[in-house]
Amino acid sequence: MTNLVRTSVLAILIGIASQGAYAAQDNDDFVEDASAKGVAEVEAGKLAQEKGTAADVKSFAEMMIKDHSAANDKLKTLATSKNLKVSDDAQLMDKAKAMILELRSAKSFDQAYANNQVKAHEATIKLFEEEAANGKDADLKAFATETLPKLKAHLSEAQALSKAHGGDAAK
Repeated sequence: MTNLVRTSVLAILIGIASQGAYAAQDNDDFVEDASAKGVAEVEAGKLAQEKGTAADVKSFAEMMIKDHSAANDKLKTLATSKNLKVSDDAQLMDKAKAMILELRSAKSFDQAYANNQVKAHEATIKLFEEEAANGKDADLKAFATETLPKLKAHLSEAQALSKAHGGDAAK
C-alpha cells in the first residue's frame, strides 16, 4: 500500500513538473515567435524605406520601424528577466528574411509591402490574442494584452494602405 502511495505521489509530481516545463516552452515559443515577427516588421520597414515609392508607404514603414523596435526591446527585456531564451540577432534575422522574401521580387513593391503588412499583422494579432487569453506567464500575458491595441491599429492602417495601392489583402 505504501508503495502504491509513493508511486501515485511520484506520478503526480512528474505530471506537475512536466506541466511547468510545458508552460515554459509555451512562453519560449511566444517570445521566439513574437520576436521574429517584430524583427521582420522592422526589416520590412527598412526595405520599404529603401524600395518604396509612395509617401504613405514610406510613412507607414517609418511607423513600423519605430513601434516594432520599441515593442521588440520591451519583449527582449521582459524575456531576459525571466530567463527565457531569445534568439540572437542572426537567428532572428534569418527568420525575418524568410517572412519578407516575397517583397524583394514583387513587381510593385508598394502593393506587395501593403499586402504583406495586412497578412503579417493578422498573424501577429492571432499570436498575441492567444497569449493574452491563454498565456501562462502573467507578465507576458500583460505584454500581449497591452500590445494588441497598437497591433490592431497597425492592421487598420495596413488595410487602408493595401486598398490605396490596389492590394488584394484589404478585404
